[in-house]
Amino acid sequence: MSSSDRIELSIDPGTWDPMDDDMVSLDPIEFHSEEEPYKNRIDSYQRKTGLTEAVQTGTGQLNGIPIAIGVMDFQFMGGSMGSVVGEKITRLIEYATNKFLPLILVCASGGARMQEGSLSLMQMAKISSALYDYQSNQKLFYVSILTSPTTGGVTASFCT
Repeated sequence: MSSSDRIELSIDPGTWDPMDDDMVSLDPIEFHSEEEPYKNRIDSYQRKTGLTEAVQTGTGQLNGIPIAIGVMDFQFMGGSMGSVVGEKITRLIEYATNKFLPLILVCASGGARMQEGSLSLMQMAKISSALYDYQSNQKLFYVSILTSPTTGGVTASFCT
């Protein structure tokens, strides 16, 4: 199921307001493979899915209640978490914290994005830190939904 399908099923019609749609991955470590350049691969997934990255973040209403929601898309590079995915999710959590909104994160991921090296691994710590503030310091309502397929360490940053 695509992230757009999940959003359509979860959010009240006409209330979806996406955030950070213009953020796209670069090639921070100039990853080279024998198959194709990393940037070409990203471009290919963008055309295939119509998304700029492996997560959609935004706000909407769920039964009339304003919420912040992030939905990963396995169809975009296996839902892998790179720098942009981590940044979009962190920004969503910080927005929800500042606006006192309930937060839902839907994970569909195969893990961290190897083409971005340690930069992708750092995203899990960044997300965990933002979630810690959201839950422990602000005591706000958070739901983590782990879908199939979800594997790898990405889930560790969502399950705080």
